Amino acid sequence: MFELTLEMALLLIAAGFAAGFVDAIAGGGGLITLPVLMLAGVSPAQALATNKVQGAFGAATAAASYAARGQVDLRSQWRLALLAGLGGLAGAALVSHLPTEALRIVLPVILIGIAIFFAFKPGLDDLDRQRRMGATLFATVIVPLIGFYDGLVGPGAGSFYMIAFVTLAGYGVLKATAHTKLLNLFSNLGGLAMFALIGQPLWLIGVMMGVAQMAGAALGARLAVRIGSRLIKPLLVATSAILALRLIWQLI
Repeated sequence: MFELTLEMALLLIAAGFAAGFVDAIAGGGGLITLPVLMLAGVSPAQALATNKVQGAFGAATAAASYAARGQVDLRSQWRLALLAGLGGLAGAALVSHLPTEALRIVLPVILIGIAIFFAFKPGLDDLDRQRRMGATLFATVIVPLIGFYDGLVGPGAGSFYMIAFVTLAGYGVLKATAHTKLLNLFSNLGGLAMFALIGQPLWLIGVMMGVAQMAGAALGARLAVRIGSRLIKPLLVATSAILALRLIWQLI
């Protein structure tokens, strides 16, 4: 049975702050919090559910921070956010019915490809570029698909949203990061709604970590707006590579 000690509470709070900071800039905060929850002795199902609780705090804070700095109009994003939420709900509903082992094998390859792309692709900056996919197709296919992944697996979803905005929607790196956060929040909430029914999240732990996430996300968003792609790109490369290595380690 999970027992919360003072030392464990401090570890979880520190993990929440670090995850909020990283997630606000490059996504992948679940890479930090999910393993720490399981290390603390939380069962896998409860860890996934609790991770959604605390992740919602950080995503909401980052979305509000970017909006307050004029990087994204939240009112124009509500349709995309709703589709992301439905995707997250569907993914969480099917988490116990779909074979996720194949995804765990393919995902590290995708993440390594993302890291290589952003590390070596020239011309990736904060300037917008030509859109490669129509807005309707992007909204009805790509956004729900990533939301579905967020509900089904979770860690790395923010990075995938950001990559989609850059490579398909033609957004600059900072604009893509800002627009990612509202979608990440809603796919997180969609997953949480289902996990609240089937996964029994530890609400006290989730809220405690969530408050720390808010502080980390506010700091991360502030730095990202100030520094832009010069901060976002290296952190995205590092986050994708580390998440890939962690997934590979789990498979060995």
